[in-house]
Amino acid sequence: MPNAPQFKYFLSHKKNPVQKNSQMWNALLPMSRHQQPNNAGICVSHGDYFTAVRNFLEQDRSEIITRAVSQHMHREVTCEEIEEIRIFLEKHGEFYHPARIETVLHETAISFVLNVAISDAGKSYIQREYDLLKQFDEDFPFSFLPKVYGQGCVSITGNEFRMFLGEWFQGYNEFHISFDPEDEKHKIVVWDYVNGNYFLTTDQATNLYRQAARILTCYYNVETFEQISSWHHAAGDFVLKCRNDKIGVKLITARQYRPMFENNGINKDPDMELILEALLVFFLNLTVRMRLDRLGGVGEIVWSDDTSVDGILKGFFESLALKTSNVSLPEPLIDCFRNHLLSCSQSDLFGLSQAMVDAYNPQSPEIPVIKKNLKRHVKILFNAIKMAS
Repeated sequence: MPNAPQFKYFLSHKKNPVQKNSQMWNALLPMSRHQQPNNAGICVSHGDYFTAVRNFLEQDRSEIITRAVSQHMHREVTCEEIEEIRIFLEKHGEFYHPARIETVLHETAISFVLNVAISDAGKSYIQREYDLLKQFDEDFPFSFLPKVYGQGCVSITGNEFRMFLGEWFQGYNEFHISFDPEDEKHKIVVWDYVNGNYFLTTDQATNLYRQAARILTCYYNVETFEQISSWHHAAGDFVLKCRNDKIGVKLITARQYRPMFENNGINKDPDMELILEALLVFFLNLTVRMRLDRLGGVGEIVWSDDTSVDGILKGFFESLALKTSNVSLPEPLIDCFRNHLLSCSQSDLFGLSQAMVDAYNPQSPEIPVIKKNLKRHVKILFNAIKMAS
């Protein structure tokens, strides 16, 4: 019989191994990053989780993981070559409980992400997200989102686990606005579990916002008004890599991709005016949503430093410069939009921003923070637009 990979289990990193029949193996899995043990009566142990992941990876003679390793190594890899598979339970999110899957062969370790949905909310997203990520990889020339390799479903102790295997962005880490006790200011801290957490400088943070805004604008469709939505800094949806002061940013999820407006014929054969107005709404929404986070990722909702506005503005226009439209325009799209934006007064931008926020879910805990900061935000944004023109 061919040799099968040896499986090992960990919480986050190698310092926290989990053995079968240990106390942790039998302990209940938290259902959110707030470490709540239960959600709608779901009771899943860590052992159930690791067993479900292993069963998924072993399906069809480990076909999915073997194919993923083969693509990564640019050669055909057999299941027998994989000596060890290490499953690291990374965190507990609102929708997924992602694991890092580290495969070891010929003294080479290759990592992948396995998104695991257990809750009803997670299951409602996971198939759609898998399809979207696959579509984006085929339709866009960008590599800001992870590739996907396969999906499946496993049942353990009466619980259904839905999951898909995707690309792991090696060296990238989650980040959040946090309190720096040294100067008593809010700054962005990077959760680097290998080298230790660190705060970004102001320039690095501005660059972070620039790249995040650029990524979202890259995927915005100027004619159908489709955009990646339901992303949140608080959920750790963007990740960052910092080497020698150079910043790299990726987006690890795409839960929804839909038009800003409901159909009703509004986005059929759009003219220049509609394209520019929709782009303005996308832009203003981007500048607001980009500034929201939770303190330390789990605390109160917080608003980013004003310097983030310059980064958001630059990133948006960098992507817009690459876009074209099938609609006849008197000049390049970026110039048309810049002129349209400059024709708006500060009062115009504030009125449109207010109307946009009024359309948000009124139950959202972000609403009070947005309303508290909106007037100042629009003023800073308006001045930044004038300065950049």
